[in-house]
Amino acid sequence: MNKKLLIYVVFIISAVLFSGCEATYARYATKGSEFPKMYEQQPRSILILPPMNESTDAEAKDYYMTTIEMPFALMGYYTFPSEMVSEIMKQEGVYDTEILYNMPLDKFYDYFGADTVLFTHIKKWDLSYAVLASKLTIQIEAKIVSTKTSEELWKYTGTVVVDLSGQNSGGGIAGLIAGAIVTAVNSAAADYVEYAHMANRRIIYSLPTGPYHEMYMKDQNVRIVDQTPRK
Repeated sequence: MNKKLLIYVVFIISAVLFSGCEATYARYATKGSEFPKMYEQQPRSILILPPMNESTDAEAKDYYMTTIEMPFALMGYYTFPSEMVSEIMKQEGVYDTEILYNMPLDKFYDYFGADTVLFTHIKKWDLSYAVLASKLTIQIEAKIVSTKTSEELWKYTGTVVVDLSGQNSGGGIAGLIAGAIVTAVNSAAADYVEYAHMANRRIIYSLPTGPYHEMYMKDQNVRIVDQTPRK
């Protein structure tokens, strides 16, 4: 088994395990039924824009940006290096992420020859902290849009909730103090990049594979959690 395939298998296994944390009554669909336009238009390349940070953590954008390119490349798509994209956009006088998100999509095809653009929104990156309880919630919303038709081809949301609380090591004041110390240490030492990877695994599992992947056009029947809002 080659290295890329091994990494992909790890991604899939992780996604399946994480899917087990979904609500008991989760509904399921298939990649083909949920994202038919990905199979119809068959994009080969994805231009990944910097994420829009809508969370309360000012550093969330920097944490997440380090995790985003590799998963999409491993799924079989050509991804444009973020440094190159940033430099070309600056040459065009575009420095702000919000301006990038409002640009006409055909401009990205003109500048880069990109088939699609990936937009990501960090909806939550919140650390709720109390003396004996701490919880990190990361929620990422991602969508792929065609630069040729302006159609949304794929959209999915990944959410991770991590318990950083310290375990009560005994009764009385000593136990409370020990639990508070562990909670504080866990919160301070939390590996935010790894948790961002976890959110990405939930997202990436739903993405139809691209042309540089051995499962290209063969994964229409793969089941995913249906995120269509209930009526």
